[in-house]
Amino acid sequence: MARWEGNARGRLEQAALHLFNEQGYDRTTVAQIAQHANLTERSFYRWFADKREALFGGSEDLEKHLVAAIDAVPADTGALPTLLAAFATAPEVFRSRAFLRERSAVIAANPPLQERELIKLASLSDVLTAALVQRGCDRQTARLATDIGMAVLRLTTERWMADERAGFTQALSTSAADLLAVTADGVLPGSVPAQET
Repeated sequence: MARWEGNARGRLEQAALHLFNEQGYDRTTVAQIAQHANLTERSFYRWFADKREALFGGSEDLEKHLVAAIDAVPADTGALPTLLAAFATAPEVFRSRAFLRERSAVIAANPPLQERELIKLASLSDVLTAALVQRGCDRQTARLATDIGMAVLRLTTERWMADERAGFTQALSTSAADLLAVTADGVLPGSVPAQET
């Protein structure tokens, strides 16, 4: 008898997260994840290339969402404000805070998942930079704005996950203000002290 596959991806993600947390990433197999989700291994591979991807299945959704959000920002908006406006819409595609907190802890405890997280973040940065260039921003400015924006997004997400009462937009605004405070005393080119050799 065929197994019911409603919300298969979400069920597989939850099953993988539960098993990674309960018995460890290394000791968890694709077969166990599928069984825990009441699905087949074949169903698993319809959604994910390997067990690591079960925690990163939303990455492509986030990339597509942010590119569309960037496109929707008025054309005369600067690179960094464009990214911040797009980031403000990110919760529309985020998993729940509880899922993201547990996911973050599992990733922090497993080097293969940390590596995959870095790869996904690098891919997101490339996509965002390309989206800014598509809007007419020069590549160097787009890259710098993206690097700064990703730092703000990381801090925002950490704050948002840590406090159930925190609104994402407010956390984003606070993180952007923190960025401005840090850069207000920034070092100008030519004023970097010479290194002694």
